[in-house]
Amino acid sequence: MHTQNPLMDELAKITTAAMGLAQAAGDEAKTAFRAQGDKFVAEFDLVRRDELDALKAEIAALRAEVAALKPSAAKAAAKESAKDSPAPKSKAAPKPRAKRAS
Repeated sequence: MHTQNPLMDELAKITTAAMGLAQAAGDEAKTAFRAQGDKFVAEFDLVRRDELDALKAEIAALRAEVAALKPSAAKAAAKESAKDSPAPKSKAAPKPRAKRAS
């Protein structure tokens, strides 16, 4: 024999409504927190992770390019300095000056 208790039925409805309200409040708090986080990021000019990773990859490629160009740049600099420097003079003994007759 099953009887319905109106008090228990109302208590179940109130509990269900309270849980729904708590869940809605939690969702609202999450949305507000996310909005504050986005505002914080925008205010401090922070970058997103994917932008940082792309920049790191670009820097690594540039470093590799610079490392590849260093030997040829050193050769070019050595060639240029060899062109610009005059031929080395031989260090011969200085000629003695003639004495003047006084």
